[in-house]
Amino acid sequence: EEPPGAAPVDFLRELPSCQSVRRRRGGTQERRPALLGTATAARAPQPERGEMADRPAREHPECMAEKRRIRDFQQADMEYLPKWKKWRTTSNKSLKKALDEVKGLSSYLVLWRRDIHSIEGKFGAGIQSYFSFLRFLVLLNFILFILMFSFVTLPIIVSEYGIFNSTVAYISPKNIEDICTVYEPSGNKGLVYFYTYLNDLLSGTGFLEVTSLFYGYYTVDAVWISIMRYNLPLAYLLTTFAYLALSFLWITKRSAEGFKHNLVHDADPFQSYCNKVFAGWDFCITDPNAARLKHRSLLYELQTDLQEEKLKQKIAERTTKEKLRICSLRIFINIIVIAILSGCFYSIYRITVFSQENSNVSIRNDTRTDVNLLVQYLPSMVITLANFLAPLIFSFLIKFEDYTPAFEIKLTLMRCVFVRLANIVVLLFSLWSQISDCGADKCKPCGYNYKLYPCWESDVGQEMYKLMIFDFIVILAVPLFVDFPRKLLVTLCSWKLIQQFGHQEFEISDNVLQIIYGQTICWIGTFFSPLLPAIATIKYFIIFYIKKMVLIYTRKPAARPIRASSSNFFFLVVLLIGLLLAFIPLGVSIARIPSSKACGPFMNFNTSWEVIPDKILQFPTGLQQVLFGMASEAFAVPFFVILCIIMVYVVALARAHKRVVEQLREQLVMESRDKMFLIRKIAEAQRH
Repeated sequence: EEPPGAAPVDFLRELPSCQSVRRRRGGTQERRPALLGTATAARAPQPERGEMADRPAREHPECMAEKRRIRDFQQADMEYLPKWKKWRTTSNKSLKKALDEVKGLSSYLVLWRRDIHSIEGKFGAGIQSYFSFLRFLVLLNFILFILMFSFVTLPIIVSEYGIFNSTVAYISPKNIEDICTVYEPSGNKGLVYFYTYLNDLLSGTGFLEVTSLFYGYYTVDAVWISIMRYNLPLAYLLTTFAYLALSFLWITKRSAEGFKHNLVHDADPFQSYCNKVFAGWDFCITDPNAARLKHRSLLYELQTDLQEEKLKQKIAERTTKEKLRICSLRIFINIIVIAILSGCFYSIYRITVFSQENSNVSIRNDTRTDVNLLVQYLPSMVITLANFLAPLIFSFLIKFEDYTPAFEIKLTLMRCVFVRLANIVVLLFSLWSQISDCGADKCKPCGYNYKLYPCWESDVGQEMYKLMIFDFIVILAVPLFVDFPRKLLVTLCSWKLIQQFGHQEFEISDNVLQIIYGQTICWIGTFFSPLLPAIATIKYFIIFYIKKMVLIYTRKPAARPIRASSSNFFFLVVLLIGLLLAFIPLGVSIARIPSSKACGPFMNFNTSWEVIPDKILQFPTGLQQVLFGMASEAFAVPFFVILCIIMVYVVALARAHKRVVEQLREQLVMESRDKMFLIRKIAEAQRH
């Protein structure tokens, strides 16, 4: 007997989905429609008893009436369960409820929870993503500070005060020339003026140079806590690897979520249009001005999409002559961009060399403090000037390259990211060229220029410290001397010219690049200045309130904001680029440049990396062979081959999943067509 819900076979064959399957498969699937009615009835929600008992009713994707029915069924089913299973089910529900309540209470402990929700309500999710990103950096730097302080600084502090019957063993130079061990920090002695302390605070010299802030303070071989020996050089290096690995894993985990969202969003242009029309509104907005801004933003996004489609059509219709002209113009503009970057890098190199030579001469000759401070800050000033001027030039040149609006934004941002992060690397390599300057046998006894840089790691740490302090000063000075006076002028003066140029937009991308630049400095400088993450934490904590005041009182949201999901993913990708770029100078410092013989925990090692093989040599012979075997080519080549095989498998699996997603998308389209077909048939039947 035919089921009540089954449809006639001939009628089912008229469905668009069935006709599409028959066309695609050559009409061979004749029996498939006959089973469609039964399959449809089988797909009706018939939850099993075990499934209902395990899943709460609220987690079922059903209407409220169906959920109530499932709940009553679960309660009645509980009466027939054994006592042990009933107790386990009740305990699981109680535990889950308690965990939900704890999770709800812990949400009130989230840093800046109310402030970020308020910003989201007034200015939308795009600007909220910037402040959430700033909160993430505060937490990240705080964790890095706890890591460095606990494993590097705290053992020395504990040993100095004799807590837990602990003592400290300082390093005794072994097989080192006496001339290499001469290191006299410029600490303040006798009567000191206030501006001298201010100069030391801004430059990291004087009294700060001999504190735990810099590398030179940690000239310790081991800390004895009772009978346990704590190897500080090994702990120093492993903690450096740990904070880099922790940062990499945390950023990768957060960026993976945004990558999945972007992958789904960009999979189909038609889906993008539907998302803007039907799901583009930000329901977090409560402010009328922000609502009007969101209206303009959606309108701008639709106009931009249409403009891009017209531009793609125009690109497809270009003649060979036009393509050659645009290609030549782009090559010429890229040559100009490369010339600008080369000029920035060369200027930073020359200024760094000049600053290092003259600041050391000024210290030895005891010249004026303010002049010496200006000379020391010259590299930071030039880098800040390059970071300000280069993006303006790039934004002007990109208009002549005739790209799509979306690609223009991405290319300009990537150029700005490159110039900001590359400037730091150029500064470091300029310092290393001075440190490794071995002309006229300057560094023959020690392997580096020991006369100018007796403790070169502390000097590099001071440069990173000055970059971070100067960046913070600039962030403080711009609102104080530019934004607030401009807002006051716009409020008091009604001239059209001032009104036009007075209102500044809150550019999310520029602000993000600014803090990523500071975070890259922190990653690089933490090896040379272990407590630099604490300064970065305080810095970003203050920046949050500064940017909040600037947003509320002096700026307006950008008329062309980017989506919160895509912006979060972009922020984390750029941050990941900064982290990967930080690996290069740190790797060179640890593995290539000879360590200082006058300070630091690696005095008795040629490089910082040598502490690892030295420790391995103390292991049993069998373990040594295993570890050295893992570092040999015999292990590396098969391991690389296995990784390639796994990668090929993952790529093949991803392609298979992509095909399944495409088939499911086609199925959804067919189901919608089937519904429209059935509606038309019902309407025709009612008319007849």
